Amino acid sequence: MMVPVRCFTCGKVVGDRWEEFKRRVETEGEDPEEVLDDLGLERHCCRRMLVSHKDLVDIVSPYQ
Repeated sequence: MMVPVRCFTCGKVVGDRWEEFKRRVETEGEDPEEVLDDLGLERHCCRRMLVSHKDLVDIVSPYQ
């Protein structure tokens, strides 16, 4: 649904970087690896939180 606020493994705050990551990867077509480097996400566990997230809000919202 919504991107988690904190990394499940280490607890670092990652939720505040989701909008910029999504915008730069989808609209500007940048490489996700470079975007994550620019955002300061170095740990694999934190990178996983953004790369593997599937935004389902638009799909689920009609059923609420």
